[in-house]
Amino acid sequence: MPPALMSFAVSIFLGLILTLIALPLVAGIGTWLQLWRTLPERTVVVYTLFGKVIGQVDEPGLLFPILRFGPQVLLMPLFGKAYTVNTRIFQAYLRNQLVNSEEGAPMGVGIWFEGCVVEPGAFLFQNSDPFGSLKANVATAVVKQLSNLRLEVLLENRDALSRKVREEVTPTSAKWGFQLGSTYIRKVAFRDTGMITEIRRKVVNRLRQVTAAMKQAGDNQVALIHSAADMQAAQRLGEAQAVRPKVIGESLAEIGRNPEVAEALFKLLDLQATLRSPGKIILAPGASANLLLSS
Repeated sequence: MPPALMSFAVSIFLGLILTLIALPLVAGIGTWLQLWRTLPERTVVVYTLFGKVIGQVDEPGLLFPILRFGPQVLLMPLFGKAYTVNTRIFQAYLRNQLVNSEEGAPMGVGIWFEGCVVEPGAFLFQNSDPFGSLKANVATAVVKQLSNLRLEVLLENRDALSRKVREEVTPTSAKWGFQLGSTYIRKVAFRDTGMITEIRRKVVNRLRQVTAAMKQAGDNQVALIHSAADMQAAQRLGEAQAVRPKVIGESLAEIGRNPEVAEALFKLLDLQATLRSPGKIILAPGASANLLLSS
């Protein structure tokens, strides 16, 4: 290999090695000395020096603290600290918070709430465990606002009770740097197993009673319909029976005006009556062909 090409390859190799080693090293030293750093969205960096807050940065992007706070930033690795605070919206759900109703029933209340950090300084230095304290404050507000209320109020007025809990928690949470958002009571349930069983038994019995009452009401309605139909049919039949003699009489009178038609009709009716008769018809031997004996 020619010396020039060899020298070029070695230079590239050394440059690559130096790049892979030097760049992370320089970036780490620069970040440690707070010469620069990158800041994501919804994130705040609070700078302290000698135990005092010298400022905070909440603009996302590439940050140069030495340009913002001056040469004193170089002392931070030894005498200060940079706190990173996440200001995104968080959500939490507290399950089965014990509350006693006015009737003495132990109830379990589940409450959901959301919020975010708006004062990073208060969040960092006013409370050693702000999230834990916020949850405890919400649980205490639930017990305070919902205890000794009527059972129907606990089950039906969740929106109003949720607003009361939020109003109770907001002043204290603001001292710790939080801004409390939506708060809602999502679940109100019985905790006593015996009471749950008794309520289930009563509900089943009530459903059976309602079902039986509905069935009886249906049967009664059907019976009324049948009775009304039978009454109307009897009325129509009575009217028909009352009109029948008049109609037959008028028809016979009309037929009687024509003797031939009347004679043929009565012979036909006589023959039909004879055929419907349960007796036997006997033809006497040797008698006239017109002689019929019936027994």
